Amino acid sequence: MPRETLQGTLDLLILKTLARGSVHGYGITCAILNASQSQLRVEEGSLYPALRRLESGGLIKAEWKASENNRRARYYDLTRSGRKRLQQIEDEWRAHTAVIEDFLAYE
Repeated sequence: MPRETLQGTLDLLILKTLARGSVHGYGITCAILNASQSQLRVEEGSLYPALRRLESGGLIKAEWKASENNRRARYYDLTRSGRKRLQQIEDEWRAHTAVIEDFLAYE
């Protein structure tokens, strides 16, 4: 799979998770794992660079807060631009998968 597709997929997973509410990095990993019934694992080595890239692109913002176990953690939220980008990525993903579905059904 091309790197751009993988990066776009990771962006989709992160942005969609954050659309559900503010969460720290480990919480993002857990949410993706839970929502995918343990089928999708996001490693720290991929997650944190993606979070930094999304933050520098203005799609998410981060703030230090106390976590559930009273530790300091960076919590991430979508920005307005992030919500717009999420909608674009979702639309692109649905169009892409529809083409693949049509191809697979072709006789």
